[in-house]
Amino acid sequence: MTNLQRLQAALPATGLDAMLLYTMKNRAFATGFRSSDGICIVTPKEAFFITDGRYIEAATAQIKGFDITLSSQEMTQKVWIEQVVRDCGIKTIGFEDADLTCAVFERLREQVPAEMRPAQALMRELRASKAPEELEKMRAAQKITDAVFAEIVEFIKPGMTEKRVAAELTYRQLLHGAQGNSFEPIVVAGKKSSMPHGVPGEYVIQKGDFLTMDFGCLWGGYCSDMTRTVAIGYATDEMKKVYDTVLRAQLAGIATYRAGVIGRDVDAAARRVIEEAGYGQYFSHSFGHSLGMDVHEAPNASPMETNPLPEGAVLSAEPGIYIPGQFGVRIEDVCVITKDGCEDITNSPKELLVL
Repeated sequence: MTNLQRLQAALPATGLDAMLLYTMKNRAFATGFRSSDGICIVTPKEAFFITDGRYIEAATAQIKGFDITLSSQEMTQKVWIEQVVRDCGIKTIGFEDADLTCAVFERLREQVPAEMRPAQALMRELRASKAPEELEKMRAAQKITDAVFAEIVEFIKPGMTEKRVAAELTYRQLLHGAQGNSFEPIVVAGKKSSMPHGVPGEYVIQKGDFLTMDFGCLWGGYCSDMTRTVAIGYATDEMKKVYDTVLRAQLAGIATYRAGVIGRDVDAAARRVIEEAGYGQYFSHSFGHSLGMDVHEAPNASPMETNPLPEGAVLSAEPGIYIPGQFGVRIEDVCVITKDGCEDITNSPKELLVL
């Protein structure tokens, strides 16, 4: 079943006659085609897409299952929307209430001759559980990230700046075929490694530092995400203890992942390991988040998540300990949720590496 078919099958239960997709990633989810311009209207039995002359040729060649229209001075989006709504007898139409700006919503409300109802939850639910072809793209993205990590640990030397390592991560992902970064790399060393989302700077990496690298890429429009913390030159006994604690916490959380488990229970399994080791106050974020076309999607493995994880969801597993003024450690893999457990699609080593 394609993503379009999944959306069409889900519509009747919502009470909606159709779904209007304006944002690029939701359009790409339904069509498999990425463009900066376009609108989709999907009914239980039909699907329509309009775009301008920059994309019409590629859209016509690549998009399947949609009636495709070229926008023009005569066939404006307003005229097209009115025509589709009239011809399909649409009375209620869902919209992406969490993603649209006020200005876009007001413009669409003037153009759509039907009742517009918030329907972000529908798209969030559909995107949470990945189709097999989506999972293959995510495995390909993760494979690139693994390959780059294997190279970067041979490249890093004391005396390099955090910015230099971050630039190399980006460069090497592109060399391996990535479309780009899925987010700006986090590369922090020494005392800065205690900042979970620290920004790479001019700090010069030294012996005795922990170096944390959180990075990922895009392939086929889907994200990878991975974090590894390595020691430069040597690691103290305290550094080794913290690293071991984080690794045990990650493995405990991953062992809890399976379809139907509540997100907060996964987080609790990992958090318990860190608390028992005496570092509970230094674990300042959730265990994991979903990812797909966006690097942060729903649902999550967080203390606030009360929803069960669906089969086919892809979540990170990234506990951390961050001691201000000293150092921090985070280890992150990406896992596909299955009926009986999970598939860890990150293959980079997790034992403490001393470079």
